[in-house]
Amino acid sequence: MPDGNHLVAIDTILAILVGLLASFRVSQMRVKHGIHGPAMAGHPDFERACRAHGNTIENMILFIPALWMAAFFFGGQIPFWIGLVWIVGRVMYIFGYAQNDTRMRAPGAGLSYAALIGLLIVAGLGLFGVQFQL
Repeated sequence: MPDGNHLVAIDTILAILVGLLASFRVSQMRVKHGIHGPAMAGHPDFERACRAHGNTIENMILFIPALWMAAFFFGGQIPFWIGLVWIVGRVMYIFGYAQNDTRMRAPGAGLSYAALIGLLIVAGLGLFGVQFQL
């Protein structure tokens, strides 16, 4: 099994792929609904895809440093597993937000925010010398 840093590198690559997925959904909706750039408004499917993409990128700005701080200060596999929770949450969010009922985004948003908080807690524990390994 790869060490903790290799595992969080896998999470980082997966997070980038999630960002690309969200970007591709925006492009797909632009083509489907004939919305040409630089327009950021139009069909509701396009607007939901734009918001899901924008929010995912905004979250990545928080996720990546939190993930690597948890890996650096805490170590082990725990940051990797929490990172996977964030990734699953973001994918749920992107596809949930695409529904006509945007409340469907809530489970994925909640899961990804819980993972962010978890990473910050783990990073803080590691920073202050609290360690345990799985």
